[in-house]
Amino acid sequence: MSTDQYACLPNGMHVCYRARGNPSDEALLLISGLAEDLTCWPPVFLDGLVERGFYVIHYDNRDVGRSTTMRTPPPSTLRQLLGRARSDAYTLTDMAADGAGLLDHLEIDRAHVVGRSMGGMIAQTFAATHRVRIRTLTSIYATTGQPSAGQPTWSTRIRVIASRPPRTWQEAVQRHLTITSRIAGSAYPLDDSWEKQYAKGAWDRSCGAGQAGVARQIQAIQASGDRTGQLRTITAPTLVIHGDKDPMVNITGGYATAHAIQGARLVVIPGMGHHFAPGLLGRLLNLITQHGREGVPM
Repeated sequence: MSTDQYACLPNGMHVCYRARGNPSDEALLLISGLAEDLTCWPPVFLDGLVERGFYVIHYDNRDVGRSTTMRTPPPSTLRQLLGRARSDAYTLTDMAADGAGLLDHLEIDRAHVVGRSMGGMIAQTFAATHRVRIRTLTSIYATTGQPSAGQPTWSTRIRVIASRPPRTWQEAVQRHLTITSRIAGSAYPLDDSWEKQYAKGAWDRSCGAGQAGVARQIQAIQASGDRTGQLRTITAPTLVIHGDKDPMVNITGGYATAHAIQGARLVVIPGMGHHFAPGLLGRLLNLITQHGREGVPM
């Protein structure tokens, strides 16, 4: 098991990351989703990538886990529900720069970049703004910011934004189980034991102080607006993965992403929701590995 390490970036961010595998192998950068810290990737998934010949780096985005906690005021609940970002909001471009800065710190010129949910949006932005640094892009249950695509159901939006934040690790675990069971889809059961362990560990890693950061991350998505034009500039070989039972990012977000990026391949997984359920890991590993091996022009 890899341990937490830290990179101090020129932009002032301190990024907590872990790396596993052989540094001489091709680097693969994993970017987590909204409110998720670097431990959200199941160990069997990480080990599977290493076994397939990748040097795997995963990190805490700003405002989550042990990376820098921003000091700007979080947006109000009403602002989040209406999508009205504060003027001091950071954006997905800023978050993509954190990932590029981490690669600089590790002296890695190019990497395969894989992101899920908000991390998929950051990965898309990385591919558009740091084109020479990316080998392949894999965008998993993400969207483009286009208002008519990829929107969550209102019931899901309210649960994520407007529900009372947890005050103890027990409440954090219960909240995680409640939301995850709702968004995970119909065909792939959760591993409740692992989910509880993850939620408890994430609470401990953030010292229970994550709700304002989550609000700022939501605001970063909203402040970035419709990125369709930006996505059209992406030249990296792109794989888009989405489930047809996703109440957090509607499947229209996957279609919009694949349509915006020239040459992108879209894989729709029946019954998949907004979660890396155990029954999906083998297929996801195969898709990402095949894309990494075949998607790079010789």
